[in-house]
Formats: sequence, C-alpha cells, structure tokens
Amino acid sequence: MMRWFIFLLIGIPLISLMFVPIDGLFYRPEKWPKPIYNFRDNPLTFEGYTLGRTLFYDPILSKDSTISCSSCHLQFTAFAHVDHPTSHGINSRAGKRNAPGLMNLAWYPNFHWDGGVLSLNGQAINPLTHPDEMGETLEGVLVKLNRNEAYKSEFKKVFGTERITTSHLLKALAQFTVSLVSANSKYDSVMRKESSFNEQEQRGYSLFLKHCNQCHTAPLFTNFEFKANGIGPNALINDSGRRVITGKASDAYLFRIPTLRNIEYSFPYMHDGRITKLKDVIHHYANSSNWVYPISKELKLKNNSLSPEDQKDLIKFLKTLTDKEFLFNPSFGYRLK
Repeated sequence: MMRWFIFLLIGIPLISLMFVPIDGLFYRPEKWPKPIYNFRDNPLTFEGYTLGRTLFYDPILSKDSTISCSSCHLQFTAFAHVDHPTSHGINSRAGKRNAPGLMNLAWYPNFHWDGGVLSLNGQAINPLTHPDEMGETLEGVLVKLNRNEAYKSEFKKVFGTERITTSHLLKALAQFTVSLVSANSKYDSVMRKESSFNEQEQRGYSLFLKHCNQCHTAPLFTNFEFKANGIGPNALINDSGRRVITGKASDAYLFRIPTLRNIEYSFPYMHDGRITKLKDVIHHYANSSNWVYPISKELKLKNNSLSPEDQKDLIKFLKTLTDKEFLFNPSFGYRLK
C-alpha cells in the first residue's frame, strides 16, 4: 500500500481518491527512493500548491498572454505536448524540442532534455523567457503579477508579502509541479501484489527486463542519464543535445533518457517528436539496421532483435504504466481563479 497524505475532494467518491500533498507534507510511494527535491527550501502547503496550479494554467505569464505552461503540458497527455512535434509558443513559433511529460519531478537530479537546469525551482525560467515559447522577461511577468490584486493577495497567503518576486513565482510553480506524482498504474498495483499481469503483459514485462530495464529503470523508468539512441541528428533542427551544456564533443547528440510512465499517452516521441506512434518507437529499437551514428554503448552491446509478436507483447506491458488517476485527477486540472 502506498504511503500518501490523501486529500479528498467534496463530491469525489471514496473509490477515486485524490493524491495531493498538503500542509507541508510529501509522502513517497513505498520502496521508492528518497526524493531529491529540497522541500525544506520550499515547504509544500495547500495554498502554495493552489497558487502554483493557477499560475501553471494562466497565459498571463507569456509575453502576449496567449500561452500558458499548460499549452505545452496537457494533463490528459501526461503533461506532455501532443499536437506538435516540438514546443509551440507565442506567434505560432516552434521550438527545437518536444515538451516532455511532467511527473515525478521530485526525483529528478536535473531538467530538460540536456540537463541544463539543476533545480526545479529554476526550471520555469527557460520556458518563460525562451523566444519560441512564452517569450516574456522575468521583469515583465512580475510587473503584470504585481498589478493584479488577486495574485498579490494569494502570494501574501503563501509567502507573507504582497510584493511578488522572481523567487516567489518560481517556488509557487514548483509547489504545483513537484506534486505531480504518478505511481498508481496497473504495473504499480502488480508490484504491490494487488493485481497481476495477464499472459501477454507478463511476456512483455520479461522482454522489458531483458532489453530495456538498464536505461528505463523502475520505479521511475529512467536512470536520468544522457544517451544517443541511434535515431541520428535531425537535419531540420541544429540541436547537439547535451553538448550545448557541457561543451564536450563526446556529449554531442546525447539526450536524457525519458521516463516511460504514461508512455501510451505522451506521444510524440523522441527529443524532437519525430515519431508519433509507440509501435514505431519499438520497431526502431528492435531493428539495428535502423540505427544511425552516434549510438551509445548500451545499444551496441545488446542484440535487440525482437519479433513482431515480441514487439506487441512489449507494447502491451508498456501500457500497464498508464496511470489514469494521474491523467484525469481533477486536482491537477485547470481551476478558475
């Protein structure tokens, strides 16, 4: 049984519990590692969480008030971006990378496809100020928020002052995003011995442990490393991945290993969103003839040949990582201010 602080919404049946951290408490699922996020520096409160959620869904944070965080991170697609291969910002500008799903961020040692941000409290600066995303300046955001009496009142409840600062803004957003924990899929219920896989799912799980688990390690289904998976550089996008951050030639075209949780819903796939269907992702890994330099050693050392039936079984297992309580939890959804 998971260790959660449970917040029940009025009108929600007991069978559909809402898992929301409140009153400064954050409980992790049993047998999960200790979260990396520094809760002492930004204690969770229900008021802070609610403020962060409101900001997450408010387009006021963008330069022209048309793009919110949720524009590229849709709850029902695991807070990923599905209607464009890459992020889609103000003035219909397209970024270079696919907006990844947001979940279990309390365990992340760094952020973005290249690991260029080291703290969740600072992560939002990039999309807020990127010209192809929200296109605003931090000064511009603060001017708008400090002119808004409702926001000034809410920030005062959380931080004790009506004067809204960059730190307050970023910490409020982090209080919401750090609460996005997904740990109640069928896979999780099987691990808790509350249910069991069917025969096809079990075959897929065995294949997963043999071929995928080294990089997509449970329970987070990523080891947070940066690898080249053989899809090759995108000729239309000049993006050398991890090298942008480190400057090392050896890091060229390395990108973060993404989580596989809710992978059924978080399409399109890869750092540039070039693959739209999960079956095509599996086909890529199952056929080494598809691989393009560079390729990390984990792929080179494996014989990843999978039959068509194997591939179907593997996909069947991956769908057990879907957590519908997370995807459709109204506590994570839009709320009118």
